[in-house]
This record gives sequence, C-alpha cells and structure tokens, in this order.
Amino acid sequence: MQLLLRIEELVRQIVGAPGLLGDVERPFVAISCAAMPETLLESELFGHEKGAFTGSYAQKKGKLECANGGTVFLDEIGELPPGLQAKLLRVLQERELERVGGTRPIPVDIRVLAATNRNLEEAMKSGLFRQDLYFRLNVVALTMPPLRDHKQDIPPLAAYFVEKHSTRCSRPVKPIAEAARACLMSYDWPGNVRELENAIERAVVLSVSDTLLLEDLPEQILDLNPSPDYSSAKYHAAVQDLKKKLILSAVKESNGNYTDAAKGLGLHPNYLHRLIRNLNLKSSI
Repeated sequence: MQLLLRIEELVRQIVGAPGLLGDVERPFVAISCAAMPETLLESELFGHEKGAFTGSYAQKKGKLECANGGTVFLDEIGELPPGLQAKLLRVLQERELERVGGTRPIPVDIRVLAATNRNLEEAMKSGLFRQDLYFRLNVVALTMPPLRDHKQDIPPLAAYFVEKHSTRCSRPVKPIAEAARACLMSYDWPGNVRELENAIERAVVLSVSDTLLLEDLPEQILDLNPSPDYSSAKYHAAVQDLKKKLILSAVKESNGNYTDAAKGLGLHPNYLHRLIRNLNLKSSI
C-alpha cells in the first residue's frame, strides 16, 4: 500500500492531477483488456444499442461512457485486440465514441491510465500493437521496477498482506518469523507483488502457530536457499537441520505413525505432514 501511494504521489507531481485513489467526486472505472473475448469487450467498453446483436434487449452504456468526467484505467492494454485498438484511438483522439449498433457519436471527457506487462515497443515491431495508439497513450510513462529490484518494500508489503488476509479470513494477525522474512527477502519474485500476496495469504491460511513460519510459505519459495548476504542464513540452516533430525527421530520411534509422531512433537498432524513435505523428508522415512 505504501508503494502504491508513492506511485500516486509521483503521478500527481507529474501531471498536477487530483488524487487517483482518493478523488471520490469523479468516477473511476477499471477495465481488464485481457478478461473477456473481443466481442464482449467491445460492448463492455463502448456499450451497445437495443437490438444491436442477439440478446441485446436494452440499451447499455459502456464503461468509457460511464467514466465521463473521470478516469478510466485500462489494465493489460497490450492484450487489447487490434480491432478495438483502432476504436480506442478514435476515442482518445476525437473525444467521442459510438455504441455498438449506434449511429451517432457520443462526446466523452475522460482521463486514461493504461498498464501492461508487455514490451509494447516489441509488440509494435511484430504488428500486435498499433504505433499510433502507443504514441497517443505514451504521454507520461512510469516504469514499475520488478519487486526484486526494490526489496526494501517487501517487509511493509508483507505486513500489509498479513493484516488484510487475516481480517478477511477471521484469523488473528500474526508476526512473520525471522526465518520466513529472510526467505521472502532472498526470493526473486518473478510474479512480483501478486505472487507475494498469494504467498502471504497461503501462510495466513495454513499457519497453526503463533507466528508465520518458514514452513508456511509455498514450496517454490522454500526450494531456494536464503541468500548468503544474510548473516542469519547459517543459523536458519542449523535450525532446519535440527527440525529434520527431530522429525525423523519422532517418526522412527512411533514406527511410522504420523499421528503419534506429531503428538510426541507437540504438533498438529497436518502441520507435521507439511513439514515433512517442505523439508523433503518423505524419501528418508
């Protein structure tokens, strides 16, 4: 959330515009250009007239028209089909649109924000994105670096996601253990903030202790060892080795009965199963 607010403040400084997140007096409409087929997306963006196609029993305003006087956020603009790119260009250039099946132009006054994870310059070279639309959109450009390039934001983001999903799942807010935090900091996060949020949500749902532990994180994150840049890495490796020895000993003493082994260790059986899987102990038991 802090990162998002910093981005908003940067936009406000560049364009001198009112707050993108807090301007409640004007409409803000978000549209995902990758969420639906081209025919449905056209109706969603521009609206349609009654009888324009089968099932259009009434007139419907599109989201661009509904955002008149406010802001439209076009998410994943790089996925917009070529046919709709031309229609969007006309809206941006002429400040008017036509509903599907309509015959008269409708004036609109909108501010457009667009986001994409594609390289639009490469998409233009391959003919997947219109050059004229690119230059019409590219008035003020903000490049969001990947999460791995600003890891100082991981702790506050993780804490925010813990509080968010703890509240949503009606679970107590728990601190993140030092070992888990070190693991979060050492991971490259190819899925960026969405992947971080998913990892924290999983940890909140699965956690059975007083803190969010290393073992509560997804397997693909645990597969990577903590970076040697962290002085605590050696300590965490020793703790992990001790966990393995305790689990193997408890399972051996219980003759392979996981329920009895979990009881002897003072753990929930489901948590013991997860530890065995995350520590790759299945083949050793």
